[in-house]
Amino acid sequence: MLPLPSLPDQAARLIALGVPELTGLSAAALTAAADGPAGALLVVHPELLPPSRLVPLVQREGRPAFVVADMTDVDDFTPIDAAAVPDAPIHLVHAPDRGDELANRSPDEALPAITGRGSSPLTLTEGLHWVLQQPAALERNRCFMTIGSRLRRPDGRLDTRTPALWLSNGTGRDGRARRHAPKVGWCWAGNRHTWLGFASTAGRSVPVPRAATTAAG
Repeated sequence: MLPLPSLPDQAARLIALGVPELTGLSAAALTAAADGPAGALLVVHPELLPPSRLVPLVQREGRPAFVVADMTDVDDFTPIDAAAVPDAPIHLVHAPDRGDELANRSPDEALPAITGRGSSPLTLTEGLHWVLQQPAALERNRCFMTIGSRLRRPDGRLDTRTPALWLSNGTGRDGRARRHAPKVGWCWAGNRHTWLGFASTAGRSVPVPRAATTAAG
């Protein structure tokens, strides 16, 4: 898989796509936050840029991403305890991994495998940012789930749907024009799929803006 673009290049892409206008974050804030180790992913907090607004910005081969018709509540899928997202407008996801080796496990089986090695499952927002910056993260028959995001029911139980990102076949309600487009869908927490890995990260951090670092020095 190709390496991620540099953090300054990632910030520039978000700015070019109009993220400051969508979120209220200034271009300067995004640029200042683009400071960290190689291989990190720049992510805007879902409270500022929820999946429903982020999805149309994601493209692959000129085809914009979309959410399946029966997932109108996509913005209600929030981070679980095992995917604690920093309480900051922007954070870094370190060394995102597609988790191909976990394919053919169910989400219920994959989560303890991820946390058991000291990693954390990616959230849906993080997965979308990854594909936005690195479209090659999705390949035919090698796509991934983002089980760091789940929908909690009013009674406190987790909804059994788990979000995933894959490439549309252009069939059914997707439509032929969406063939090969990135697709946000879901799978049952107890089901296995041979073509879906489980994306994870080695850790998350809040970037220290360059200006603040200079002032402190």
